[in-house]
Amino acid sequence: MKKQSYKIVIWSMLVALILIAIPSAIRLAPEMVGKRYVDTYQFQQEMEGFYNTLGATVLNPIELEEAKKKLIVTADEIEEHRMRYGYLSEQIQNIQDQYEDQIWEAEEAGNDRVKESLIKERDQKIEDVELNFESDEHVKEKIIAEKVAALKEFIANTQQRSWSSFPVAYELTDIKTGETFSRGEVDVSTFYEKKFDEESPLKARSSMSGEDETTWDAAVSQYEVNLSEIQNPIREFTGRVVVSEKAMEASHFNNHLKQYNYKKYRNYTLWVLSIVALILLFTKLRFRKEWIIDSHLLARYETLKVDMKVLIFIVALFIVVEMMIPNATSYFYYNDVYRGAWSRQLFSLIALTVGVMWLTIQLVFFVERWKVVGRFEEDLAKSYAVQFLKAIRDMFLNRTLGIQFFILLIGFFLAGIGFAVVIVQPFALVIYFPAVMLLGLPALFLFARRAAYLNRILVSAEKMANGMLYEDIKAKGKSPLAKHAENLNRLREGVQISMNEQAKSERLKTELITNVSHDLRTPLTSIITYTDLLKAKDLPEEDRLKYVDILDKKSARLKTLIEDLFEVSKMASGNLELHKNQVNLTQLLQQALAEHEEEISNSSLDFRIQLPEKALIASVDGQKWWRVLDNLIVNALKYSMVGTRVYINLDQVGNRAQFIVKNISKYELSENSDELFERFKRADTSRHTDGSGLGLAIAQSIVDMHGGEMKIDIDGDLFKVTVELPVS
Repeated sequence: MKKQSYKIVIWSMLVALILIAIPSAIRLAPEMVGKRYVDTYQFQQEMEGFYNTLGATVLNPIELEEAKKKLIVTADEIEEHRMRYGYLSEQIQNIQDQYEDQIWEAEEAGNDRVKESLIKERDQKIEDVELNFESDEHVKEKIIAEKVAALKEFIANTQQRSWSSFPVAYELTDIKTGETFSRGEVDVSTFYEKKFDEESPLKARSSMSGEDETTWDAAVSQYEVNLSEIQNPIREFTGRVVVSEKAMEASHFNNHLKQYNYKKYRNYTLWVLSIVALILLFTKLRFRKEWIIDSHLLARYETLKVDMKVLIFIVALFIVVEMMIPNATSYFYYNDVYRGAWSRQLFSLIALTVGVMWLTIQLVFFVERWKVVGRFEEDLAKSYAVQFLKAIRDMFLNRTLGIQFFILLIGFFLAGIGFAVVIVQPFALVIYFPAVMLLGLPALFLFARRAAYLNRILVSAEKMANGMLYEDIKAKGKSPLAKHAENLNRLREGVQISMNEQAKSERLKTELITNVSHDLRTPLTSIITYTDLLKAKDLPEEDRLKYVDILDKKSARLKTLIEDLFEVSKMASGNLELHKNQVNLTQLLQQALAEHEEEISNSSLDFRIQLPEKALIASVDGQKWWRVLDNLIVNALKYSMVGTRVYINLDQVGNRAQFIVKNISKYELSENSDELFERFKRADTSRHTDGSGLGLAIAQSIVDMHGGEMKIDIDGDLFKVTVELPVS
């Protein structure tokens, strides 16, 4: 017993180890296996930042005086500066309003000097604003001054970028000028080295912006300055950039290297252990359900309600998900070199093991109980949830009736107490007698009437149960019992209808089996017969070709029958999907008629077609709707009396498209038009025609799926089909 429990624990721990390793390997293997720290995204990004900084500060810096010459001012910028604070009149008024109070205060204080200074300052600003609206050059000079100031700040910020902490040595030569820039020793033992040649040179830009960034940030300048215009042309360099092993050990890279190696070998250990675990799971520790079934846990688990089992399953599943993704694997994702990391990983492994073990136990128990017929339903019926829901349902089956009986019960209870009080204190009869007369007797009368009515309903219900379905229960008033009587009457009517439908269904089923057997057997018999004839060795070639042609036709006929039957079955089961589009119904009908133009011409029928002048657009599945039109046209061709007319009309009536086909039938039609919608039902009851009897059934199903309406009218031999569909 203990040995079996021990095995399931070990098995769960191995599975948990694999579950931790899988997401770790998916995420980290591409950046660790066969890779060094210098191949990591972090190191490459730091070096890329170094190259950008080196280009902007040393190899190809922006010169202020040269950049000034490249600054331009657009007409939009001039207009924006001019109208920044509104129209001329608005700006002048704003300036006057700003200085009005200050000038008045200076005048009241008798400080003429301050007053004159404020007036002068005000007039200068007004003069500057007026000049803005008079001279574009004046505005341009002011904008240039602002851009120069922003440019100085931009260059200063670029030069302040520090890269001196980078343990990098380099020796780089400009391909065009031959100018050489160097720092440190490059001929040393290197940890990282990158060589640049003429095919792949180092491109030094005069700014640290990317190639797609062409403007300064708005915080630097309110005007858009195109860096591609002011920065220097890109300079290309050949040479070497190295990080020596000695410099690596003394830099911040060394700490990153240690963290990377720690994470790398820690994950290698995890992956190796998971591979060993996987091998064990397929060899020595292959799962066996006996570990759980023979365990003492089964007896305890059997005593739990299904609600508690579901709760245990949810908790175990939560533990697995929580430990597998957010917690356990995160310790293997990042460079977590801190005290306690291994203890947390061990805790996650143990928690995941417990979760896996309980999930496995639950699944095995569930499968074993599912194998026993009726056990699952029995457990579900005994669950706390089902019992509680049943109690709630029964409690509120009929609230009104329940409340009425509750009030009557309380009334009789109080009447009994009052009678006891009267016996003890006869004087209480003064109160008790009126209460009985005004409340007790009416309540008793009401209870007696309801009880009598309930008994009559029970007797009628018993008669219904015995098959007497032709007597209504009298429904009096609007009480819950009267509603119950009405429900029983509707139930009786429903049972009658159901019995009639069942009888009809049995009849249709018999006819369906008969018709299917006949329609499938006829071509199949021909196929078998002519196949046997073809086996004759001395059969003339002419007869052989004739028989093959017959086999081909009968096979096609059989295929059509089976495909139609399959399509009707799909429609009846609701498995047929519609792919609706905006379709021109007029054009679709013209195409369907053109498809049968040769058959119409060869027939003795006179087709009279009436189409609308404008297009009728509807949201339909074009292929399925074409099938409706095709079935109705084929139906008219097959079953119309020779030499008669066939009328096909398409028109818009209100917001619906109306498609009508009228013809004179060559066969006598039943007065019950609904029978023609039945599967394998034909006007040709002798079944000598090639039809499958499914055409109208298929058309009816397709129309219903589109939310349309299809009806058949029969007047003697006149057969009329009307199809209506909402238009867009």
